[in-house]
Amino acid sequence: MIVWGCGGNQSSLEDAMKRRGWIWVGVLVLTAFATAALAADVPSDEKKRTSLNKYVTALEAYEMWKADPQKVTILDVRTPEEYVFVGHPAMAVNIPSELWTGKWSDEKKDFPLAPNPDFEALVKARFKPDDVLLVMCRSGHRSAKAIERLAAAGFTNVYNIVDGFEGDKVADAESYYKGKRMKNGWRNSGAPWTYDLDPQLAFIPKP
Repeated sequence: MIVWGCGGNQSSLEDAMKRRGWIWVGVLVLTAFATAALAADVPSDEKKRTSLNKYVTALEAYEMWKADPQKVTILDVRTPEEYVFVGHPAMAVNIPSELWTGKWSDEKKDFPLAPNPDFEALVKARFKPDDVLLVMCRSGHRSAKAIERLAAAGFTNVYNIVDGFEGDKVADAESYYKGKRMKNGWRNSGAPWTYDLDPQLAFIPKP
């Protein structure tokens, strides 16, 4: 302990300041390593890869948000219907990159989605180009396409949540869950999610 008086030792003061400075350097280094440790590997599925090359799992995304909720945003780019009826992370901002059209495709045997032409503008209105955005869709494919659109619009710090909200399909032929999205994803990770809606976070289309 250093006791200061009128004739305080200047060298002791300088030593204390140097020690404090090295402590802060250590803290910053440990923080950097901790953040790097959260980054997921490059996904083997090419449809989940992005030109920004930043990836996290759903659980890693939750830990990143929890560590700094003022600077990290979970951006859910699924349709409003998915966000409302399938559920969503309570803190996730919903800005859909594609929208439900309700039109059946005989070729795809599905109801294809259509690109949201306002996606980039809506994201730009809410976030700065260097903000940390962790992008989520159902399973990591749509979010990768959304990130490419954001990268082209000038965003640089955008991560793909590679397992999305629902996760990947179970491939085990012997499993009762074969073909169901119960393998990973936010909903299956233990991270909190909800059906409740916050009008500050939900996507509300213009009339």
